[in-house]
Amino acid sequence: MDRRAETAGALLRSKKSGITGVIGAAPDDSVESALRLMAEKDIGALVVLEGSKLVGLVSERDYARKVELQGATARTKLVRDIMTRDLIPAKPADSVETCRRLMNDHQIRHLPVCEGDKVVGVLSIRDVLDQIILHDERHIKVIEEERMQMTTNTGSY
Repeated sequence: MDRRAETAGALLRSKKSGITGVIGAAPDDSVESALRLMAEKDIGALVVLEGSKLVGLVSERDYARKVELQGATARTKLVRDIMTRDLIPAKPADSVETCRRLMNDHQIRHLPVCEGDKVVGVLSIRDVLDQIILHDERHIKVIEEERMQMTTNTGSY
């Protein structure tokens, strides 16, 4: 079993969140409405879309650092004022390892997955690391089973 066999698209399809479709905000939405949507959907970030075009990502961390710590209010600030604009998207065919590397190299916690210009989902660092751990646990189990067979097989050599 190779970790690279698991793709961003497959990982999106396997997520158990029960959320279907892409959850997003518009640049002119208030930060308060974006926070309410994140709370309602129990997620930590939203893609920011102008129509269907990805223009940014807004997270709880953006709120904490760019609103709360600045003494502003979520009611008066707009999503466009605090969103991250320079995004690094993944493609559905990218491996989970590629996603992990992108997130690590760019120090990001949420990775939009885009097919052409269309956003098909968002992976969190937790999604990616959970998949890597699951793969490694399965791989360890296979190795342990092989080792047990080797030590209990008393056939002649």
